[in-house]
Parts: sequence; structure tokens; C-alpha cells
Amino acid sequence: QFLKQLGIHPDWQFVDVYGMEPELLSMVPRPVCAVLLLFPITEKYETFRTEEEERIKAKGQDVKSSVYFMKQTINNACGTIGLIHAIANNRDKMNFETNSSLKKFLEDSLSMTPEERAKYLETYEAIRVTHESSAHEGQTEAPSIDEKVDLHFIALVNVGGHLYEL
Repeated sequence: QFLKQLGIHPDWQFVDVYGMEPELLSMVPRPVCAVLLLFPITEKYETFRTEEEERIKAKGQDVKSSVYFMKQTINNACGTIGLIHAIANNRDKMNFETNSSLKKFLEDSLSMTPEERAKYLETYEAIRVTHESSAHEGQTEAPSIDEKVDLHFIALVNVGGHLYEL
């Protein structure tokens, strides 16, 4: 529903992956162009993430210029950011409806830095409204924007033959 409201044609969709066993993976429609992973934030993960950030700052990181990435500056919006990363890095495969707010957002922000994209998203009314209405449609109550959540979404995308965690 969220993707439809943002103007993504329904020939692409997100589906649940119930496990890594071959019979469960066979239920996932093909082709797959991105994976969103929801996982608990633990002390071990935070230690790994901090060490990884320090390693990248010290040694640098080779990232293709064609990778679309934005910083997350909005609390509890990692799912929406993950969806944007999945779609933005597969724009060539997506079919957008004529008045797609997400297509316009991506076109407008393509030449921006990750930080500028984050600031632009903070003010982009169409995505904010869609995010809020979708959050209230779920089967469980959505946390408030300031509530501490111990879960996190990441997107795994293939760009130019390289796998990126965004």
C-alpha cells in the first residue's frame, strides 16, 4: 500500500522472506532487486557498527558514484529510508505512475549529497504524509517518532555488480 501511494506501479512489490531454507526461498518471486532486513539492535551490533565506521574513516571506502544513499535524520524512519534506498538504486527497473511523488523526490534529489537528501526528505510533505498514514495501517501500534526502538532496517542492493548495505 505504501509503495502504491508513492506512485510505484504494482508490478514490483515487497514480500516477506520466511527463512533461508531452499523451500522457503523458492516462495520469493523473482527477480529480486533488493532485500530489506529488519533486525534487533544489540550491544554486539553497536560495537561492530562503531568499529566499521572507524575503519571506513581511517581507510576510506570505494563506493560507485551511481549508488543512491541518504543519511537518516528522522527518528524511526529507517524502514522508509530502506524502501527509498531499494527503489532509488533500481530506478531503471521501476515503473512509476504519472504523478509519482517518489519519482519526483528521486529526480529532485539525484544530484544532492546524502546529507542534502536527508534534509530534503525532512521537508518533503508527500512522503511524510504517506509514511505517517502507512504507519497507522499496520497490525500493531506504530511507535512515536521519539520512542527508542531496538530494531533497525537496512537495505541490501546490487549496484553495478557490487553489494551495498545502506
